[in-house]
Amino acid sequence: MMRGQAWLALLVVVALALADAAAGRFVVEKNSIQVTSPDELKGKYECAIGNFGVPQYGGTLHGWVEFPKSNRKACQSFDQFDISFKPKQAGGRPIFVLVDRGECFFTTKAWNAQNAGAAAVLVVDDKSEPLITMDNPEEGKEHLENITIPSVLITKKLGESLKKSAENGDMLSVLLDWRESLPHPDERVEYEFWTNSNDECGPKCDMQMDFVRSFRGTAQILEKKGYTQFTPHYITWYCPEAFVDSKQCKSQCINHGRYCAPDPEQDFSQGYDGKDVVVQNLHQICVFKIANETGKPWLWWDYVHDFALRCPMKDKKYTHDCASDVIKSLGLDIEKINKCVGDPEANEENEILKAEQDAQIGHDQRGDVTILPTLVINNRQYRGKLDKVAVLKAICSGFEETTEPAACLSEEVQTNECLENNGGCWLDKANNVTACKDTFRGRVCECPIVRGVKFVGDGYTHCEASGIGRCEINNGGCWQETKDGKTISACSNEVSEGCKCPVGFKGDGGNSCEDIDECKEKLYCQCKGCSCKNTWGSYECSCGDDNMLYMREHDTCISKEGTTTTVGWSFLWVIFFGLVFAGVGAYAVYKYRLRSYMDSEIRAIMAQYMPLDNQEGANQHQVVHANDI
Repeated sequence: MMRGQAWLALLVVVALALADAAAGRFVVEKNSIQVTSPDELKGKYECAIGNFGVPQYGGTLHGWVEFPKSNRKACQSFDQFDISFKPKQAGGRPIFVLVDRGECFFTTKAWNAQNAGAAAVLVVDDKSEPLITMDNPEEGKEHLENITIPSVLITKKLGESLKKSAENGDMLSVLLDWRESLPHPDERVEYEFWTNSNDECGPKCDMQMDFVRSFRGTAQILEKKGYTQFTPHYITWYCPEAFVDSKQCKSQCINHGRYCAPDPEQDFSQGYDGKDVVVQNLHQICVFKIANETGKPWLWWDYVHDFALRCPMKDKKYTHDCASDVIKSLGLDIEKINKCVGDPEANEENEILKAEQDAQIGHDQRGDVTILPTLVINNRQYRGKLDKVAVLKAICSGFEETTEPAACLSEEVQTNECLENNGGCWLDKANNVTACKDTFRGRVCECPIVRGVKFVGDGYTHCEASGIGRCEINNGGCWQETKDGKTISACSNEVSEGCKCPVGFKGDGGNSCEDIDECKEKLYCQCKGCSCKNTWGSYECSCGDDNMLYMREHDTCISKEGTTTTVGWSFLWVIFFGLVFAGVGAYAVYKYRLRSYMDSEIRAIMAQYMPLDNQEGANQHQVVHANDI
């Protein structure tokens, strides 16, 4: 009887897998490998990113390729063969190991190569087939967390060519390029984390929770500041119609076989069932949904972390009540979440889980989600170690360059290229202003904005302040000098660019401005009896008589006493009488034109009722002419 149940359970599991894979579309995530030497192999080729180690998303890695003389499948430690791939001298170019596929796990090959000093592993396929993804093994995971080098799978054709070239003694130079492995269209990254609430699935579950614990703080900061848009997802399967009423489907599924998960212990007779996992997955989805509706989607990370800590399966606390306690502790509306979860026993679809099943299916350039855990970044599946730094690097590579948050520019994630020789960009040492801007992908030379003032130029050899306020920074790059406590500048905030010597100076305004001697050049103070004295940027002019006052605007002297007042009042009287005469004249013209207009109107009216002398003459004249005719 037990054997029959076991066979039925196995049949159900296989049926679930087949049902899920029937319309599956798995997409192999790739990067490029560029052979730079020898000449006969030069070119760019595709390679598949391994789902372990740390791919250098957003970056490149240049190295020499070596094909070992022994242990060519890298299934044993290279120490046994006295082989090392460490650079021969400090600062030497990294070495990539070329190994054959087969006989052991991909992760074993990577681990042995890493221990021998390799910077990357190139695995040569042993079949002429499309590239596949090198995944984590279900067993033999003891090295998985410690692999930090990238691994790629290359085609058999390219691999054979590289091996032949290496055996001929050629210098094999290769560039691994991950810069376009993930799209980076704008200043926000959208990513998904496909996970599971099951905490009894071995190393994979442990790896998921370690990642949640370490990445939670970073994820919440990125989300709160609007740099990312995060969505969690959960994989479920459906039970084939023929097995819906079986004990196995009833223990693994909810909603009458529509949504299923594998038994946590793979033992249907003890512990928690697959349906318990589905229900808790549903709780976590609903927590995110309600938290997102309240504008706090980052609370999902707190809930998942706290639930794993407070409600583990091993302590028999993986229950609805424990989940409710965690939800309440986070201040979320438990009633809304319970309503979202619905009735797992109902023979009807659950809108939330139905949407999750639809989301599993690939679209555009993203394939079906079939591996747990899986990260999808900007609609591309992440490949590599589920590690805080490795995942953060991948997310950072999804930002448009120069829009990355500060977290992407930390030392643990990337190297600041502006620290060495200022990145080859323009630098104003005196004011500590640089055009070098550190980015996750490298650096850009871009004239900066300092204290609200924009600099313009090529960013490499030249940048200068422009616009309003430019004179506040390095005086806008213009000439400036101070004498006797007086500062004169050739920079003006009234214009957006350029330098011009002020009045009283001459020169280019940029490098120099020289004082103009107005007295020597007889430009001013030329009035009779005046004496001129040149000053820095101006002049002083005095009249010969102490009773006289120099008028700079008119370059003349006038009396300080009554003459000035008399002349002033005479001028005012002239203006007054002039205005009066003008007014009288205008009035006379107005009266004359008004009278003429009235006369013409009266004559026109009278002409309608009585003939006037000049009209009678005109009529007589018309009659005479008519008789002549």
